[in-house]
Amino acid sequence: MPDHLIDDVTGPLTACGTEWGLVSDRVMGGVSEGALTTQEVAGRRARRLTGEVSLENDGGFLQMTLDLRPDGAAMDGSGFAGIELAVRGNGAEYNIHLRTDDVRHSWQSYRLTFVAPERWTTHRLTFADARPHRIDAPFRPDRLRRIGLVAIGREMRAHLALSRIAFYGA
Repeated sequence: MPDHLIDDVTGPLTACGTEWGLVSDRVMGGVSEGALTTQEVAGRRARRLTGEVSLENDGGFLQMTLDLRPDGAAMDGSGFAGIELAVRGNGAEYNIHLRTDDVRHSWQSYRLTFVAPERWTTHRLTFADARPHRIDAPFRPDRLRRIGLVAIGREMRAHLALSRIAFYGA
């Protein structure tokens, strides 16, 4: 199966017809502060997540999040092996959080981890490595709803630039 483009930062909307949004731990009383911008980063147009992640008040995350369909319905990603993304950052570790129809609470997700080095790098992360977080249901790529790129779990300065993200074929 050929790749399925999610976003290559050619306009305000993604290839999915949706827009990235910023979510922080402030939704639950945390104090992390961040911004999500679209700008040129080291020669590439990118979505850029920046800010300070704080663990105060039981917080600890900044997230750029994207619904995979404008109507919020699930998409069938079962024909894909995983996610390919081109990123650049500050050398820190970040997560991808996947949400499916089985996810009922904001603290639940399926997680993949990657490092965003200080040069543009392309990662291929396989769905087989998606770890459930606070959910017992197995990961079902045929029920994908939302994807998030997340700075989480430790005090840190977030600096993550994304120039392309796609599902890649099996």
